[in-house]
Amino acid sequence: MTESTDWRQAKASDVTVLILCGVCVAAIHMLFNGQYGFHRDELQTFSNARHLAWGYVEYPPMTAWVGRLELALFGTSLVGFRFVPALAQGVLFLVTGLCARELGAGREAQLVAALGAAIGGVPLYLGGFLSYTSLDFPLWIVVAWLVLRLLNSEDERWWLAIGAAIGVGMLTKFTMAFLATGVVGGMLLTPARRWLKSPWLWAGAGLALLIMLPTILWQVEHHFVTLDYLKSIHLRDVRWGRTDHFLLGQLWKSAHPVLVPVWLGGLWYAFGVPEGRRFRLLGWMYGIPLVLLLIARGRDYYLAPAYPMLIAAGAVAGERWVRSLSAAAARSVRSSVWWSLGTGAATAAALSMPIAPLNCAWWRFADGSHGNFNMEIGWPEMVDVVARIRDSLPAEERASLGVWAGDDGGAGAINFYGPAHGLPPAISGMNSNWQRGYAGKGPEVVITLGMDPDFLHRNLESCRVAGRVTNRYGIANSTVPYEDVFVCRHLRQPWPVFWSHYQYYG
Repeated sequence: MTESTDWRQAKASDVTVLILCGVCVAAIHMLFNGQYGFHRDELQTFSNARHLAWGYVEYPPMTAWVGRLELALFGTSLVGFRFVPALAQGVLFLVTGLCARELGAGREAQLVAALGAAIGGVPLYLGGFLSYTSLDFPLWIVVAWLVLRLLNSEDERWWLAIGAAIGVGMLTKFTMAFLATGVVGGMLLTPARRWLKSPWLWAGAGLALLIMLPTILWQVEHHFVTLDYLKSIHLRDVRWGRTDHFLLGQLWKSAHPVLVPVWLGGLWYAFGVPEGRRFRLLGWMYGIPLVLLLIARGRDYYLAPAYPMLIAAGAVAGERWVRSLSAAAARSVRSSVWWSLGTGAATAAALSMPIAPLNCAWWRFADGSHGNFNMEIGWPEMVDVVARIRDSLPAEERASLGVWAGDDGGAGAINFYGPAHGLPPAISGMNSNWQRGYAGKGPEVVITLGMDPDFLHRNLESCRVAGRVTNRYGIANSTVPYEDVFVCRHLRQPWPVFWSHYQYYG
């Protein structure tokens, strides 16, 4: 057996190890994904999945498409609805390891990089939650791996794959544009600018635009409504202080704090080490989005998908440093690294994965750290309350009844759980729900969820409290600001007139 054959087999074995570990990562997520309940945003996705389109007010179409596929394959299973997010985290693990391999890492450094990318609070939570971020996160590292394949192979045809990945990313979450800008800017700032003359680069750009074209046309048809949505959400985040301390958040939120020396080492490898010079494009793919998001006052976690590629580069830099140490010192460093990764993974999982028993001190602390678990509680009970109130109404009112939800979560819960109770589809003015309107001429009687009582009394002739949203755990769902459920009658304006100015975002 030749030395070349030995090297190829070793590399193949490395990939096999990464694949097996990636499968384990996905399996661990799936093991715990049946806890709690559907998240508010997952219920929103369910509503969108029932109305497939090339775009939605809140996001591009990919998330709703995936939701529709999972419903077709797994029905209303909570674990099934979270199968793709769990798989996506396995892909994140695998491709981060492959990036480290492309950068020259050995097996141990590949595993360090892969595990480091997977143990941040953001990816650990996203493995148990279907959202556009769940799907967007691994696409950034896929683009990074394709760029590394291009740099290592000098095969210009990789631009086609890069373009396709960016196009799919833009169908998933529009923040992929920040990474695409990083790729273009990094190319112009490095010797990779020579590919500006390559027809393959322009073919890749054309392919990305072709993939995006249906969504662009949808936005044109709907007057770029997503820009209005993003502006509204951004102003809300700025008003609530969610965009404050963007740079500080990079040290503890966008990647696990124990990984800070590693990803800083990745930047050093890209910009400060002669061996890493040919991979400098990777450093710009982080630096340019960082600056753009800082200027735009983005939220700190928006940059989280950029860290796995830096962690991969940092693992390579660390491996080279360890080789310069004595055998005893190298063993001590390796032991410290694995101990830090292990304890980091355990603490991050305890806070970010749905593990803690509901409403115990551990659960309350975990929910308080990110505020998401409470959004998975109480939706079936909410629908039960609505069904009981509906059953208490006279038959003639039940025949023309509407269920009016103030939030995407309540609307999604009615659409998801309501058919089992014979409830009609929800009416809501939030986001994409507004575009779907209301049935017929509009209901004369409505049961309302999560709506401001003052708003109801101003816009309907009569309203009375008919119930209250509660759950057996006593957990307040933060997306249900008004727990009273009203029965209201007779909108003061004709429904078409009222609906024409009712759209809002959240």
